[in-house]
Amino acid sequence: MARRLRPVELDFVESAPLRLVFAAEVSAPADAVYRALAVETETWPQWFAAVTHSRPTDGGRQIRLRGGTRFEETVMAAEPATRYAYRVDVTNAPGPHALLEEWRLTPTTAGTRVQWTFAAAGGAPFRFALRIGRAGLGRAFRDAVTTLDRRLTASGRTATGEAP
Repeated sequence: MARRLRPVELDFVESAPLRLVFAAEVSAPADAVYRALAVETETWPQWFAAVTHSRPTDGGRQIRLRGGTRFEETVMAAEPATRYAYRVDVTNAPGPHALLEEWRLTPTTAGTRVQWTFAAAGGAPFRFALRIGRAGLGRAFRDAVTTLDRRLTASGRTATGEAP
């Protein structure tokens, strides 16, 4: 059953009752990582194992995860090579009242620092489940960015996201 979540703005990433923040370094340049996150959204299932389907929509995207969870999202920030953030508007997942995810990209001398913030609000059982699942979410994030980095490096992506 689809449920509409409370609409939140970008500041929710800092003010959410529950924030899970994960970071990793990749060798790919920030422009190429951003392109994979924000432009080539339909490729997410190829590098993020939890995602089985990703389809862009007007102003957002539709996502399906392993296990059948579905999200309808609105893109809240699309700042090339810097930030990509989206709010979940509708989901079939029980428990959340509001969700916003933000991907921050920071160029480094060796590539890019990727930071993912999962900002959420929900009842006590939902918050408890997320705290318990924190390690699994962190592992899923690290595996995803490692796979993405390999994919971008193997394809020879340059800073513009194009093959040389």
